Amino acid sequence: MEDVLTEIPPPSRFDQEDLNNFTPPSPLIPSPFLLFSNPKPKEPLRPFLLVVALSSPSLYIFHHLPSKALVGSLILPEVPFSGNSIEPALRDKSCNIYSIGDANNSILLVLAQCPVAAERSHIVAKLLIGEQIVPERLLVLDSIQRQNFRGRLSPDDTFAFKLESSSERKGLCDGPALKGLDYFPSGSVVEGLAAALLSRCEIRKIKGTLCVTWPEVGSSAVSLVKTILKNVLPSLDLSIRSGAENEHFRSGHIKDNLFDSELYT
Repeated sequence: MEDVLTEIPPPSRFDQEDLNNFTPPSPLIPSPFLLFSNPKPKEPLRPFLLVVALSSPSLYIFHHLPSKALVGSLILPEVPFSGNSIEPALRDKSCNIYSIGDANNSILLVLAQCPVAAERSHIVAKLLIGEQIVPERLLVLDSIQRQNFRGRLSPDDTFAFKLESSSERKGLCDGPALKGLDYFPSGSVVEGLAAALLSRCEIRKIKGTLCVTWPEVGSSAVSLVKTILKNVLPSLDLSIRSGAENEHFRSGHIKDNLFDSELYT
């Protein structure tokens, strides 16, 4: 008598593609969109400089920047609002847009505190550099991902590299520039929203610079990013209360973005 439990089952009468026909398609995710504080803003916004903070140190520094005014938010429908506080906080999964310095929105700041999936990076980049926001220059602040870096990285080391669009390389140094920084080593990779934003600058012929730093977290990373920002934006007050900084590091609010996802919360 045949053993029906261990006998190899007969081949399916359907091909794998045919079997997929019985699987309901995944629901479509609504497109992200921009929501401005002023219902009828003077569009498009044309800042001289658009700063996009992606790394934990840059988010921490700009979160404590007093001279900024909320202009709007980037809404990602796949990111839930549950758990966010009423007032902006570092723990929030949000993407707020601020104006720095004056009421003319000459400098816009984007604090990307929510994870942006790789497949959504290009559509988000088109929103931040598109019809509603048309910057003259772009500065992106991100961290070096260990798995994408060709070389050894130690937590005790501090590095800062840059990547530039063709317009930035060919143009004159008539604005914020990262002087003295080496270019990102050949063979190393930048991916996600940072890469999409720099690609968008290349397409739109915008002067764009991507600055990546190491380590991803810690006081040394904050000090390094603060030094870079002082050269780019010397008029900004980047001082942070020592009590707030110590409390911040004790509570571990600066986290590795690699593990800051819904899977680990």
